[in-house]
Amino acid sequence: MGGGFSVRGMTFIVHDTLTAMAALLERPLKDRPDALRELLAPMRSAVPMPGDIVDIHHLGSGFRVDADDDRYLAAVRRMIDADVLGQVERELARAAERLDARQGDPLQVMLMLGDPDDDYLMRVAGGYYGMGGSPGWLYLLAWPTDDTIGRIAHCAVHEFHHNVRYRSVPWDPATVTVAEHVVAEGLAEAFVRELSGPEAMGPWSSMVTGEAFDAAYARIMADAELPGMANTPAYVLGDTAMTRFGAEPRGIPDMAGYAVGLRLVDAHLAATGMTATESSLLPAARVLEASRGGSAA
Repeated sequence: MGGGFSVRGMTFIVHDTLTAMAALLERPLKDRPDALRELLAPMRSAVPMPGDIVDIHHLGSGFRVDADDDRYLAAVRRMIDADVLGQVERELARAAERLDARQGDPLQVMLMLGDPDDDYLMRVAGGYYGMGGSPGWLYLLAWPTDDTIGRIAHCAVHEFHHNVRYRSVPWDPATVTVAEHVVAEGLAEAFVRELSGPEAMGPWSSMVTGEAFDAAYARIMADAELPGMANTPAYVLGDTAMTRFGAEPRGIPDMAGYAVGLRLVDAHLAATGMTATESSLLPAARVLEASRGGSAA
């Protein structure tokens, strides 16, 4: 891994972080923070973040580099044996063929091990998550369980969809709306489903159901035009994430924005006959044209 591959003019570089983490975990504990800084340096130089990257890694549910835990190395080796990075490469190649995505700079991918004792990661996020909003980079974090190990690569596709979408659809942190953020998550999950089937989808869009979903749907739609990234994550990730990261909870169940976003996208797909792939670059307003007349039920 790490040499790169190209599909339809788009280059991907999947860094071999698993081998690097295995080597890190065999080093003395005192050397591990610096080894982690070295491992994450390429992404940090491209995506500036305030503070020590080790603290950021821990806050983001990453495995601890300040404590010994025999489970860590076993988990990394499990992902190596399962060829998780090869899975990521193959799924990204399939997604790029479908989206016919092209860009000038390579898309670099880093997969990191999560912390199995982190309640947010394991209970709220379902054991894995990704970030694809930074140009040129895609970040994945996971704790490999029987349920998650085969879906990490599909999470990469979800994040890749965001990366492709926001090369065409404007994303201004000051003006992006709740509707755009929620619709983007729904489109990404619908694309994963279209590419690889419902079993490939993450757990996030099915976590909120029944009356809790209806209430979340109503609240999110009422605030759909609220702008700014200071506001939108609260409606996507829900209250636990906001409390964890020091932001204002808005009375939204955890991960409700994924469920609402998928409901909006499914209404659009049913009304227009379009595919998720064909809808990938539509502005949120176009998706909402088909869904605003419907109900939460």
